[in-house]
Amino acid sequence: MELDIIDVQIDLRKIKPRELEEALEDPFAVRLVPDVERTDGESRYYALGRTVSDRYLFLSFWTDGKVTRVVAARDMSECEQRFYDRKYAEFK
Repeated sequence: MELDIIDVQIDLRKIKPRELEEALEDPFAVRLVPDVERTDGESRYYALGRTVSDRYLFLSFWTDGKVTRVVAARDMSECEQRFYDRKYAEFK
């Protein structure tokens, strides 16, 4: 997977590109597809993932299978983190 971070609206000083990659490549990440079709035809995906340093991130992104472009990223809310932990416990 190639991560496209050119001209992103994310403060890359707060969330490092390495952390974005780790959250996207998290084998236990929860990935969701929105049920609303966009007018521009682009599919957006959402992911709840964890980094190696145990940081929980929420990501909105699109991908064509080769290139992934992160549209938005932030720390997970407490509710999202509990949801991630419940799903993670199902895999253990």
